[in-house]
Amino acid sequence: MILKSKATAQMGLAAGLVLLTSCATTSPHPQQFRSFFLPPTPAPIAVPPIELVEAPPLLANMFAAEVPNLSAAVPSIPRPSDTEFLIHRADERFAAGKKALREGNPEDARREFNRAVEILLGAPAETPDRPKLEQRLQEMVDSIYKYDTGELGANEPASQATFDDRPVDEIANMTFPVDPSLRNKVRAQIEATTSQLPLDATDAVVSYINSFSSQRGKKVLEVGMKRSGRYKPMIERVLREEGLPQELIFLAQAESGFKPQALSNKLCVGMWQFLKSRGEEYGLRVDSMVDMRMDPEAATRAAARHLHDLYTHLGDWNLAMAAYDCGEGCINQRVEHTGYADYWELKRLGVLPGETSNYVPIILAMITVAKNAKDYGVDVEYDPALEYDSIELESTTQLSLVASALDRPLSDLKELNPAVLHQVAPAGYMLHVPKGTLERVEQAFSVIPASHRDSWRVHRVEEGDTLATLAKKYSISESSIRSVNREDLPEPGQFAAIPVSYPSDRPAARAGAKKKSSTAAAAALATAGKKPVAQAPKKAPVRKAATAARPGA
Repeated sequence: MILKSKATAQMGLAAGLVLLTSCATTSPHPQQFRSFFLPPTPAPIAVPPIELVEAPPLLANMFAAEVPNLSAAVPSIPRPSDTEFLIHRADERFAAGKKALREGNPEDARREFNRAVEILLGAPAETPDRPKLEQRLQEMVDSIYKYDTGELGANEPASQATFDDRPVDEIANMTFPVDPSLRNKVRAQIEATTSQLPLDATDAVVSYINSFSSQRGKKVLEVGMKRSGRYKPMIERVLREEGLPQELIFLAQAESGFKPQALSNKLCVGMWQFLKSRGEEYGLRVDSMVDMRMDPEAATRAAARHLHDLYTHLGDWNLAMAAYDCGEGCINQRVEHTGYADYWELKRLGVLPGETSNYVPIILAMITVAKNAKDYGVDVEYDPALEYDSIELESTTQLSLVASALDRPLSDLKELNPAVLHQVAPAGYMLHVPKGTLERVEQAFSVIPASHRDSWRVHRVEEGDTLATLAKKYSISESSIRSVNREDLPEPGQFAAIPVSYPSDRPAARAGAKKKSSTAAAAALATAGKKPVAQAPKKAPVRKAATAARPGA
């Protein structure tokens, strides 16, 4: 039974294989089932021809607005040159020195100033842009000299005036013979020259014009004209306001060479050489604190009014100028004695004092040469004008307080205020401060009570300042600083009051003291074969301004 079933199964399998083979090879329609399942072929669709259009050119900056400009967002920082690096280091030390001065540490200040100069002096000779370095060195040395003559105490007392011969006296000793050809030249120049004063081509005038052709005479003239640049705008303004001829400015050149602290051997003081009595007659205060004869503007105003009065009385500008020299009484007496109210007649008769006889011709010669400078080879580069604002002091005020508030050398304040005899200006004095700094002065005054402006300091608050750090700097208690600053320090950049006094006037330092830094700078640069730094001007011998009278101005 088992065998039969097996055989039957094999037969069935064989029959199945035959059937499958037969279907695959003998069917008359082998692809019909494929056609049945595929979709019918669609009818053709008419497609219009596509016109090809050329693509637009691609712009290079098409997406510039979408892409951030990284170079603009992060600017490149140029690397400083060796010269700039050295100057920056020196400036840091110089700033540290000024800060030490403000804090009352002169020794630290001097040390920092020396370091600043040494940095620039230590630059190799082959340093690029050497002229720039030397210029900064010169500027720094000049500034240090100003501090040295002020806060560092190496100056002679400001109450002393410079004793010097008047330029008019020096010129009077340089008479030259009259050149006939020069007289004709002078006459032609006078005819072509505009002047509010009457010019003359007398022998005396022509002789002094000839003297200005000499090396010595030209130097005297040019030095005074150069210095006049500091005060020329102010003097011209005052003369204009007082209704006087502009040429009267040359009286100041003849009297002092435009030196505010000049002192003559006849005890006259200032740019316009006033006696104490005459100065007080025209409102120039003279006492232990100020000598207003040394104040350029106040003295110019007084001189203008005095000249106006002389002209009103005498009716002639030559006589008025002569009276300015020897006194109104002197000219009155000569006019009454001779009957001539004419300067040239009085000179011809020989009745004028010798000095006055030369005074007017010298001034007229100065005017003629100055108005025709090129014809006489006079070439002057005027000093820059001193520009300032003024504030009336309501109480006695320490100049160091103002200098500290302005971060300027004390000598800058003294240059603008030569009438202040010490470091303290009295109440009512019109204090001159550098142009554009008046607001800072008022800010400093707002934190210092008027009654303490001669004894307290001012401190500009910096980041990191605290009551403790300031107390240590100024050797004072924190409570003292707190009590005068409304219990707390103001914001950085603003002023704080420090109830500690500035150093008082110091006596003259070592005789012949020189600024150490500039001397070292000159020596070092000379050794390096470079142009030496200019030396600071030496101080002239001085004498105290006296109060005796002179029969002139």
